[in-house]
Amino acid sequence: MKRPVSATMKAQGAKGVTAYLASVPVDARAALQRLRHAIRAAAPGTEEGFSYGLPAFKLDGRSLVCYAAPQHHCSFYPMSAAVIRAHARDLKEYDTAKGTTRFPAAPGGHKVSKP
Repeated sequence: MKRPVSATMKAQGAKGVTAYLASVPVDARAALQRLRHAIRAAAPGTEEGFSYGLPAFKLDGRSLVCYAAPQHHCSFYPMSAAVIRAHARDLKEYDTAKGTTRFPAAPGGHKVSKP
């Protein structure tokens, strides 16, 4: 289930992302907030906003990564299939696709099963 993102959220950048996170279930929110902090630490020169209707970090005006909380799991979109291929070994415990990695919303949750 895709969470609705209003034009106001999109226009607010990081504040809009905070509003988006407030709309997701508690477990997913906690997981996405941890991911958000990790991305900020790894890429301090980025700006927060939205891309493709998803919370995103942008670098030099281009989307670097996006993330979201569809129903029953969280997703991370590195905006490059090459990133997923390069880290395939580290991601073997997760459900991955060409442009996304899915992970459980709850800490210690079960692996997201592959479709």
